[in-house]
Amino acid sequence: MNTREQDHPCFLPPFKVEYRSENAADHLAQHLAQRLRLTEYNDEIVIVCIGTDRSTGDALGPLVGTKLHELPSLRLQVYGTLEEPVHAMNLNEKMEQIQNTHPTSTIIAIDACLGQFSNVGNINVANGPLKPGAGVKKELPSVGTFHITGIVNVGGFMEYFVLQNTRLAVVMKMAEIIASGLSKASFLSSGENRLGNVLHEM
Repeated sequence: MNTREQDHPCFLPPFKVEYRSENAADHLAQHLAQRLRLTEYNDEIVIVCIGTDRSTGDALGPLVGTKLHELPSLRLQVYGTLEEPVHAMNLNEKMEQIQNTHPTSTIIAIDACLGQFSNVGNINVANGPLKPGAGVKKELPSVGTFHITGIVNVGGFMEYFVLQNTRLAVVMKMAEIIASGLSKASFLSSGENRLGNVLHEM
């Protein structure tokens, strides 16, 4: 695989922020900007938003992708929206397309996940590829140089039904924070002198 998924310079210690915490999007943006500053200036940043709008909990990724298309950004190439989701049925095809179109890109994978009750609402950033489908026992290709996950509900039992019965308000708010964080990070990492105006508009 040509895309940079191993031993990448943008690796940093893991990060997490609770979606209801004050200035969550800004804290996320600062962390993501640190990672993006470590990439080559001309590198494309490919965002792969994984999930489906057919399940409330699993719609986190497509919601992030859709919101990113509505926000200003630099260097970000987004795959996966509510209109054109990236999911289990087309993930192999989409990753082949990304490898051919963006062979030396930094890939950020985004997906919903389930976790312990005390961690629901956390947005996590971690090094290395995401393993989508693991929570619902699906074998899918790993994706990403690093990845962002949102813990949308409690895991451990009947995961498919738990995702179906996740509160939309939680998923929507987490998607807004992740999309805003990525958009802001793209400018923070570029040194754009119009950053202040852009952030003011968000």
